[in-house]
Amino acid sequence: MNLKTVLASLVLSLALALPAFAAGPVDINSADAKTLAEGLTGVGMSKAEAIVAYRAEHGPFANASELAQVKGIGDKLVERNRDNIVVGGAKAKARTAKTASAG
Repeated sequence: MNLKTVLASLVLSLALALPAFAAGPVDINSADAKTLAEGLTGVGMSKAEAIVAYRAEHGPFANASELAQVKGIGDKLVERNRDNIVVGGAKAKARTAKTASAG
């Protein structure tokens, strides 16, 4: 192999590897469907839209495991993505709802 071929292979390898590292943690309580589909393995637009609809109907997720309650999302899918799931704002929203109902 010549140097040009090696460099071309290296550039191609890096270009293909970058999308795997580009996606950061996904906040399942605030991400839109596109962000969920792009950031979670095994979640396409249909499942991502189901997550957003479930969240709109039932409120924020308290933890990542609750994601399995969404139709089409199972425990295995949650486990596969657990390291990439962030559950932001759930406690603050839950407290706000409790405060509002108490007052």
